[in-house]
Amino acid sequence: MSWRFASLLLGAALLGASAPAARTSPPAEPAVTALKPISQVALQRLVDATARELLIPGAVVLLRTPQGNFTVTYGTTKLGATIRPTAATYFRIASNTKTMTAAVIVQLAQEGKLKFSDPVSTFVAGVPNGDHITVAELLEMRSGLYNYLESPKIATTADRDRNKAWTPAELLAIAFAHKPNFAPGAEYEYCNTNYILLGLIVEKIEGSSLAEVMRVRLFEPLGTRHTSLLPKDVAALPKPYSHGYMYGSASVAFTGTPSYSNAVKAEARASTLLPTDYTNLNTSFGWAAGGAISNANDCATWIESLVSGRVFNAQYQRRWIDSLRPEDPTKPNGQRYGYGIIQLLWGKNSIYFHGGETAGYNSFIGYDPTNKVTLVVWTNLTVSVDEL
Repeated sequence: MSWRFASLLLGAALLGASAPAARTSPPAEPAVTALKPISQVALQRLVDATARELLIPGAVVLLRTPQGNFTVTYGTTKLGATIRPTAATYFRIASNTKTMTAAVIVQLAQEGKLKFSDPVSTFVAGVPNGDHITVAELLEMRSGLYNYLESPKIATTADRDRNKAWTPAELLAIAFAHKPNFAPGAEYEYCNTNYILLGLIVEKIEGSSLAEVMRVRLFEPLGTRHTSLLPKDVAALPKPYSHGYMYGSASVAFTGTPSYSNAVKAEARASTLLPTDYTNLNTSFGWAAGGAISNANDCATWIESLVSGRVFNAQYQRRWIDSLRPEDPTKPNGQRYGYGIIQLLWGKNSIYFHGGETAGYNSFIGYDPTNKVTLVVWTNLTVSVDEL
């Protein structure tokens, strides 16, 4: 859903393109590459209209551009109250965490502590096809391993026991109980299991927790001190934070099922059905794949720093960029996935981004180096009732 917001902003507000009809559709190719004049009033109207249409309780949009910085907010951080979100409001960034886990792995390669060609079995025992899956294939989502979040057990537990603290070993046990979906390197398939393994690789090499490694290597040097990977036994967010909402069960966030019925859609639009509050769900099931928290200010600094070359040296920045490969080989100019980053070729422009979706929250972080535009969007509703 935040990709829909991002598409609208990059298209209508920045590049003059039309926006997509659904969150998974890329925007139409723009006719021009130069930025249009940006109006704070127009952005506010666009965000207000879209948020109302999607029944979003609260949202933040942050833009950094050569024309200046723009922050637009909408709604409330808590249903039943009037608490406007800000760029300093904490939220769960979910899979945007992958950009950070991947960045640490690239730094370790830069320092000679691992090679992208190393088999995962060098670091973690018992992985199916572990002698043949490389670190690069984990980063690129090409391992073939089963995605543990596809298992009903995760969503069922999230609904029944919000305080459940998952360990990486438990998550991998779920994944490894299933046969791999394909041979290593054969194709692309988004899979959280890959990044749990990468987190374990970091901890084995560094001899410290992934949370501490991220703090020392990434957050402190960049000054993003409001970003952290939560300990597995901590569910509460620091203040000021936004509550997170979703219609239906946790399976909606994890697997996109079941689809919302017409009755649910009608009740939601009539305000006779309110979304469930998932704010204090323990998200240790995400860990290295999706367990971090942040705010819009920090997210903007992070994605801009990552793409513009402040995290790696020039050689490894090039290797990071060169890792991008088409997700669908039949669409070479479509979306590409690399070492924890996504690239969308958009006319003569290219935006590097990631998204994060979990129970209660949806977000987008992206940077367009051609136009020097940084865009962060987050909402406190996982998905609109009309998008499933």
